[in-house]
Amino acid sequence: MYTFSSKLKTFSIVLIVLGALGVAYGFWDSHHYQTEEDVKVLLASEHGHGHDDAHADTSHDTASHAVDAGTHADDAHDGEEAHASEGHEMSHEEHVLHQIHNRPWSALYVAAFFFFMIALGALAFYGIQWAAQAGWSPVLFRVMEGITAYVLWGGLFVLAVAFFAGDHIFVWMNPDMVDPTSDKYDALVAGKEGWLNRPWFFIRGLIYLGGWVLYRTYARKFSLAQDQADINDNSYFKKTFRISAAFLVFYIYTESMMSWDWIMSVDPHWFSTLFGWYVFASMFVSGITVIAMITMYLKSRGHLPFVNDSHLHDLAKFMFAISIFWTYLWFSQFMLIWYSNIPEEVTYFVTRFQDYQLPFLGMVAMNFVFPLLLLMNSDYKRIPWFVVMAGIVILCGHYIDVFNMIMPATVGDRWYIGIPEIASVMLFAGIFIFVVFTALAKHPLLAKGNPFIKESEHFHY
Repeated sequence: MYTFSSKLKTFSIVLIVLGALGVAYGFWDSHHYQTEEDVKVLLASEHGHGHDDAHADTSHDTASHAVDAGTHADDAHDGEEAHASEGHEMSHEEHVLHQIHNRPWSALYVAAFFFFMIALGALAFYGIQWAAQAGWSPVLFRVMEGITAYVLWGGLFVLAVAFFAGDHIFVWMNPDMVDPTSDKYDALVAGKEGWLNRPWFFIRGLIYLGGWVLYRTYARKFSLAQDQADINDNSYFKKTFRISAAFLVFYIYTESMMSWDWIMSVDPHWFSTLFGWYVFASMFVSGITVIAMITMYLKSRGHLPFVNDSHLHDLAKFMFAISIFWTYLWFSQFMLIWYSNIPEEVTYFVTRFQDYQLPFLGMVAMNFVFPLLLLMNSDYKRIPWFVVMAGIVILCGHYIDVFNMIMPATVGDRWYIGIPEIASVMLFAGIFIFVVFTALAKHPLLAKGNPFIKESEHFHY
């Protein structure tokens, strides 16, 4: 029986406290700038220190774009935060003021979604193991169940940040954008109002979350009940198999819809038919990576003696394979949009190449090149510290991936990774550790009733 150590619990609480203080500082600092005059002083001081603000001026130049019922002009450099249309001209200072106020909300949202997607990715992996009746993985089920305990909390945090941030993140939540009498009216966004409206957005979010949590609750319940069942009674195992198959059908639909709602709608003028798969690959590899890292941590503390290096090898193989799968989806999405060169599609990548070149291209190296080089060798996949090193790079790379999805649309060219971003990661990392390890400590770490448990314990090749 695992016990949540006082040191780790203290560490998680310290992370939460320091993170909360840093987040509060980020909001306080952003509200130093309340008027356009405040922003003029800031820009003057930046110019005085040699900062290149030329690309911000370009952003101002493209802040006004015309939108017909079926046409979206090229808004390549502005992101989505201005979204002024049909004659509305936003001053450069007003534009920068929006970006400054958006930043702490965006940093909080990026971190909230990142840790949530780790838990949801682990839940998908868990469901696949049950549906496939895999024989190698049952010794890892309790670890997966511990991580998936965060799905409920993580999803609620994401929805809460979205609710309170409003149009600081989701510009379509500004009622002026669908008001024909407003100078901020956007015909394209108004055409999507049937889907993109606040009540329906949060109702859908709760439906997605409710389905995921319902599966996790019953799968965990049946898994624990199987431990207490008679040795010849596999009824709970069969129930979990059936609900896992149904869950995966529900998941593949709702995950795509969630990615449209919670991420892609940050850029309501842009869309990609590959986006749901792309987000899935990112959360899937992140979830598997955390399963591997927590497994290695617990084993190093003597809590998982039944886990051997063949289990670690298989987890590392999944980390390697899904990293390649993510790269395939990233390149497919990028290449097709780049080749077609349609203005309303290519603006997404133009913005990222112009203002986010380092994180955008650096993310590709971290999510593809490093896993490829570190995990290609079969022997290295059995070395815990080597897999941990690869896992850290993968997780940092996918945090930057989420960062690249959100920040260009909300803070534009005024991004950098500072106190709000680091503090937000600390806050949700602390909550994640606290929730996951509390769940791990509630029940024995071996699913002894699973009919494949002996096969899993003696898994070698």
